[in-house]
Amino acid sequence: MPRSVGNTRLKAARVAAGYSSQQALADAITRAAQQRSVRGLTVGVRQIRRWESATPPWPQPDVQVVLTDLLGLSLEDLGFTPPWGREGRSDRASYVASRRDAGPMPHMPVASLQPPTVGKDFRAITRSHRNLYWSVTPSVLHPAVLEHARLGIALLEETASPARQLLAAALAESYLLAGRIEFFDLSQPDQASETLMRALQAASQADDSLLGSAVLAHLAFIPGWAGDPEAALERMVAARAYARREEASAEFWAWLDAVEAECETRCGHARNALKLISEAEDRMGREAGQHTTPDWMDWFSPTRLAAFKGNTLLNVGHLPQARQTLQQVLNDLPAEDGKQRTVILGDLAMIEATDGQPEQACQYASQALDQLAITWYATGLDRVREVRRALADWQNESCVRDLDDRLYDWGTTVNALLR
Repeated sequence: MPRSVGNTRLKAARVAAGYSSQQALADAITRAAQQRSVRGLTVGVRQIRRWESATPPWPQPDVQVVLTDLLGLSLEDLGFTPPWGREGRSDRASYVASRRDAGPMPHMPVASLQPPTVGKDFRAITRSHRNLYWSVTPSVLHPAVLEHARLGIALLEETASPARQLLAAALAESYLLAGRIEFFDLSQPDQASETLMRALQAASQADDSLLGSAVLAHLAFIPGWAGDPEAALERMVAARAYARREEASAEFWAWLDAVEAECETRCGHARNALKLISEAEDRMGREAGQHTTPDWMDWFSPTRLAAFKGNTLLNVGHLPQARQTLQQVLNDLPAEDGKQRTVILGDLAMIEATDGQPEQACQYASQALDQLAITWYATGLDRVREVRRALADWQNESCVRDLDDRLYDWGTTVNALLR
């Protein structure tokens, strides 16, 4: 059996850049990371050896930037294959890859297969999917978003900068949307974690720190909702570090505070969460308008911040304040925001259940189920189920039995199991 020669592209690029040994390149990466103020990033000879093997692992985002700067080539040209690329490529992309492996090729023929407009064209569809998220059934939209992302992967192989950077950013948005659907709409946290990691890799290709920050904050939701505060905090620290690299708006920073607040609340630290919400409110008032919020961040607003606050007040036990806050949120929500409406109605129902008012709790829960019949949202159904558990002491009351009939009717039961 012939012995594999390994990743000859990286070795050739290393030697051509003046790093005659693997140790020399490792030292150069570590020094460059320090100059960039990237803390804790060190690379040893063992890692360089793995990269120069026949199956080199895909480098971490911070390492990617340093490595490509030092050697002056893209990761693909250095012999790395993106993790997402292993799902399958178009015939054309496979042809390009096979031609690369056949021997040295100029960089331009590979990258010039797509026109300069490809990034804008791909982004237009990404934006349409983002708009459709608020009205299309998640189980219907989700496959379309993933197929669009797979197209983006194939196109990256054939696209030159600056269109490549634009395309990679739109690809990151698509994977972020798919991850949001998996986590919030379909209750699939493990799948969401994998998809969001692909979004992070695409954001690194685009060198878009704000997108990277948004993805990392979404990744923090997963351990946060599972009750793992250390993992959630670690990801939030990373999200804030990425946000500092660009001019993030007050709204973006407030959303990061709100995400961390929700993680703290679910991990039993609701009072810490209240401090974060207060900081977010102060920031929104103090720094509003200084920087522009990215158009892809369409999931947050002052009303959404108030919704976070209301949920936190509920968990702290400040029921009158929580009730007042969430009733105002319910009044302020746009008519098309049906998904968030189910969550607010669920929280209002929980307030009444906690306050010993089963009839009012059942009324709000029934309204949430009415909305779920129009706009499915797994997170909203979870809120209603939590309310039903809180009503255990009144399970023989007629209002609770009526709620059970609604909660376990054919439509709701089948939808919950299917989605």
